[in-house]
Amino acid sequence: MPTVVVGFRLGHTVTSRQVTVLVTETGVLHRSHGPYGQPPQLDPPKIPLRSADPDLPWMKREHILTGPISRLRELHATATEKGYTQVLIAPACVRLDVEEHPLPPAAQNPRRARPHPELTAAFIGTAPGTAQPLDTAVEEFRTALGLPVRPRDATRRPGRAHVPPRTEALLRTLAQGTPIASASRPAVGWTVTPRSVTLRVGRTAETLDRSVVLELQAALTAWLRFTHPPTP
Repeated sequence: MPTVVVGFRLGHTVTSRQVTVLVTETGVLHRSHGPYGQPPQLDPPKIPLRSADPDLPWMKREHILTGPISRLRELHATATEKGYTQVLIAPACVRLDVEEHPLPPAAQNPRRARPHPELTAAFIGTAPGTAQPLDTAVEEFRTALGLPVRPRDATRRPGRAHVPPRTEALLRTLAQGTPIASASRPAVGWTVTPRSVTLRVGRTAETLDRSVVLELQAALTAWLRFTHPPTP
């Protein structure tokens, strides 16, 4: 039975290493890496949290592929930031003539899934060479599985997202050119200005670029949600 996957393969020209990541229609994430021309090293497959912990009430409202697709995006961004900028296989949705291993039952610890090198090998041998962004490949993946995708309407202006009052107040502060800083503490702190974000530890300070700030924001949002999951 064919398996629908979405994935990519990036290379690092300096170290001559590659990383391949793909997500299957059941939400299992497969990652492999290694030197060019050598058999890749396979990481243990990542089972979607909803399959591993189906009784979590806050997970029941989330589609099983939401987390794996988000992780796929994170791995693509992280690899690019680490120098994996050579596109060996552009992001693509592919239907593979390989039957995916079934997930182990909950009684056998579903986090211990078997590596599936045939899936990665089939993806490498089947994926087209068409260059396209990851978002396009993800949309094709969702469409192939009958899942909703965002409508593309270039003539429609997106509505303004709801902004919490506290954020609105801080936006006005930055618009006035006034920095926003953490409470005065001798050990650690942070400062946000209209131009930069700076972290401070003791007398040492470091300014973060935009990509790092975005990653930090995503991590903090995930932490807040993880520690205080939304009520059902």
